[in-house]
Amino acid sequence: MPNFFEDNDDIKFLFEHLNMAELAALQEDNFTRVDGPGREYAPRNIADALDNYRRILKVVGDLAGNHIAPRAEQIDREGNTLNEDGTVTLHEGVRRNLQLLAQADLMGLTLPREYQGINCPNLIYTMAIEIISRADASLMNLFGLQGIAETINAFADEQIRAEYLPRFANGEVTGAMVLTEPDAGSDLQSVSLRAWQDDDGQWRLTGVKRFITNGCGEILLTLARSEPDTRDGRGLSLFLSERSERIKVRHLEKKLGIHGSPTCELVFDDAPAKLIGERQRGLITYVMALMNGARVGIAAQSMGIAEAAYHVARKYASTRKQFGVPIEKLPAVADMITEMRIAIEAARALVYETSRVCDFENNILRILERHTPSDPNEVKQLRNDLRTFKRLNGMLTPMSKYYASEMCIRVANEAIQVLGGSGYMADYPAERYLRDARITTIYEGTSQLQIVAAVRGVCSGSFEKRVEELEAADCSGEPLLALKVRLLEAKQLVLEAIKLIKTQGNEYMDLYGRKLVDCAITVLVGHLLLRQAAANDRKKVVARRFIETGVATLRRDIALIQSGDQTAIQAYEMIAGPPGPA
Repeated sequence: MPNFFEDNDDIKFLFEHLNMAELAALQEDNFTRVDGPGREYAPRNIADALDNYRRILKVVGDLAGNHIAPRAEQIDREGNTLNEDGTVTLHEGVRRNLQLLAQADLMGLTLPREYQGINCPNLIYTMAIEIISRADASLMNLFGLQGIAETINAFADEQIRAEYLPRFANGEVTGAMVLTEPDAGSDLQSVSLRAWQDDDGQWRLTGVKRFITNGCGEILLTLARSEPDTRDGRGLSLFLSERSERIKVRHLEKKLGIHGSPTCELVFDDAPAKLIGERQRGLITYVMALMNGARVGIAAQSMGIAEAAYHVARKYASTRKQFGVPIEKLPAVADMITEMRIAIEAARALVYETSRVCDFENNILRILERHTPSDPNEVKQLRNDLRTFKRLNGMLTPMSKYYASEMCIRVANEAIQVLGGSGYMADYPAERYLRDARITTIYEGTSQLQIVAAVRGVCSGSFEKRVEELEAADCSGEPLLALKVRLLEAKQLVLEAIKLIKTQGNEYMDLYGRKLVDCAITVLVGHLLLRQAAANDRKKVVARRFIETGVATLRRDIALIQSGDQTAIQAYEMIAGPPGPA
């Protein structure tokens, strides 16, 4: 009976390694709040909280391994159904999966207990998303949309929170982020779907949205233009609408992968809606917060797909014999398997670190807004901490989404290579993992957009400050000290490259942004793995391989950055040639 938490030694190691006690105390206000709805279910102390988190992950692991994964292949083959009346019928397997998750009280994982949630830190949610995604990546797109409820909790008024959040928590409804349009994909400032008020003051939505994940969900958070005379993001507001006959699914997309996740084109026909928060803050404040959470979710989804692909490759390599030996004994295959495993653990280190930072930012903001301390010095310190974590998160979130999703595609592709011709066939799930992986670098912001966001954090000082904090960790023993020296040297190379790029302007920064972000990630992840290595002998080997190979690549990339070559810009037309026929 597989349990996708219990059989993952790295997740279990990180559960113990990442100081979950500190997060639990912050999440539970140091266990001092003893009043209010749901407090009878609250943990009494650190040990109680950690036991709860562990039990939750065991339940998620059991559902993923024994119920969700066995249905994934059929769901992928058959998909969902668009009905003539503009509604969607989810595949029976998807409906059963959601029912099981709801029965286990997992659909309100991060919501406060006063709204029937179970108040888990974001880090636990990230682990759960990874485990679910390993079983069926497409289900994550419904399970992982709990950020809709989090956005309502963060920005809506109490009346809306009380009306809708319990429905999310008990699994009665699922939600959708209704952002993109036929002419407004990554450029959300161009959103044109109209929000207007009728004679009774009721907000209504009119227009079309496209590429909406779970657009057939019951609760839609919709970005719309509430200020008709504007053309940029300042004219956009965020609205909540419920599925009705005035919101139709006009088209269900036919996709390369994640077939269990319905991707919809929606038509709003003067649909009634409720304003979330304040007018004109829809994109600038609310959607940016929503998308940051979603990007960490996609990073976790990428981890799950990569983990699934790795397991297929590892098992096949140990049983498939060629030239009289299992193919894992062939050096070329052994090297591929080794690189896949290290890539997954490196990405997991970064994604979980980002989730941990998100927890600090979210909880400090919650304390300041809803439980403001009476001591002005404490308030001042909290505000300083909030700014620090916000800046760090502004760099780590796009880094994580970019790094984990690109890793996911690479590992899924390598898995097929390990399986050879069998991997190309539908007899094995390897081809499904590659199809599912391909979307992760695209939705919730392409890799290119993540790099644009991350490189500005790298160049603004956030990278240098965080590395200095990580350098303070104790690395006793000659092997770890030698690796730390390699990282210190690598950091200096990155800082020199940053100094050069700043003198060349934004175009040069964007041209070499990917290489600079890759270099920064190598240093950051190297330090995270060094911390792990101090507590685990196996991780010493992982850290050494990652740092030695990563620093070698870093030196090459830094040399290219410092070369000044701008061929891609200056000789683009000559090299690319004229565009051909469509």
